[in-house]
Amino acid sequence: MTLRPDQLRRHALARSLFAPTTLPAALRRLGFVQADPLRAPAKAQDLTLRHRVRDYRAGDLERRYPALAIEEDFFVNHGFLPRELQPLLHPREPRHVWDEARWQQARAVLDFVRERGVVHPAEVDARFDHGSVDNWFGGRTRASTDLLDGLLYRGRLRVARREGGTRLYAVREVPDMTDATADATAAPVDPQTALDALADLILKTYAPLPAPGLTQLIGLLMQGGTPQWRHLRAATLSRAHARWPSAEVDGLRWYWPDGEDPARSRRHDPDRVCLLAPFDPLVWDRRRFEIFWGWPYRFEAYVPAARRQRGHYAMPLLWRDQVIGWANLKVVAGRLQTDLGYVDRRPADPAFEPALADELGRMGEFLGLA
Repeated sequence: MTLRPDQLRRHALARSLFAPTTLPAALRRLGFVQADPLRAPAKAQDLTLRHRVRDYRAGDLERRYPALAIEEDFFVNHGFLPRELQPLLHPREPRHVWDEARWQQARAVLDFVRERGVVHPAEVDARFDHGSVDNWFGGRTRASTDLLDGLLYRGRLRVARREGGTRLYAVREVPDMTDATADATAAPVDPQTALDALADLILKTYAPLPAPGLTQLIGLLMQGGTPQWRHLRAATLSRAHARWPSAEVDGLRWYWPDGEDPARSRRHDPDRVCLLAPFDPLVWDRRRFEIFWGWPYRFEAYVPAARRQRGHYAMPLLWRDQVIGWANLKVVAGRLQTDLGYVDRRPADPAFEPALADELGRMGEFLGLA
């Protein structure tokens, strides 16, 4: 297949910015939604879903999570993925090996959670006196919180729901495969079969993918999602290269799912302005972003303020099929404040201003502003 970069760009926009639908349908179409706790002016998962779900409001995913066929877990990053695929990530090798004393604490917490059904971390703190431990950013964390996070990562707990942004946990019952009466359908799958399915989920979410982006995402899967199988990284990449349609464009190999034709893609609403989250599937691969739109986007929330070029939480501004700038948004006294920047200049096209006003209006409705 002979393709041009502009066709790949339009295909990325068409397949990711599909016509708004229901929340369950949008989650199925996206495959994976990356989560982030920062609110600027809303969480990344909500900013991603608002373009794809009709009448979506900030916090809808959190409110409706218990009824959705998804799980919160670590995939290539922390986020939400289809419930039927979550077992393919486990049993996961832990980041840090626990000694027997730590496992005794963990088993006591598991028994407590199993007895209560669903628990808030504060209930675990109140029940146990585990003290505190060092965390990854140099501070101190309650040891019970660290235990809950560790049990979640090991697949022994699941997120049942959130309250005010705080995870509430339930036991994730794991079948004992030494038990002859255990359900045979719950037996662990072949590792390579599992990794193929997880690689397909990567492609579903982020295609069309250039070869370096695919390599990076498979690396993240092996690093955090399935570290127990990181020795299969090269084999998984090789199988992905062989299984998926691809083409070389300007010296770079690109991949997309079976049944898609990048040469024929058309966006359903090409004149709409969209402010995209920093972790939106259209933005995530920074190398691809620069290929498509000709300028480097960087997430600067954790960059010292004096060194930021575009702002704390600059959201790429998509107009038609070009990302022409960015916006930093915040809510002050119940009103949306907007700071816009442009790569070149503000478009002179008379259609741009009403399209931008519509997008800011949608943002206000999404945030629940008057």
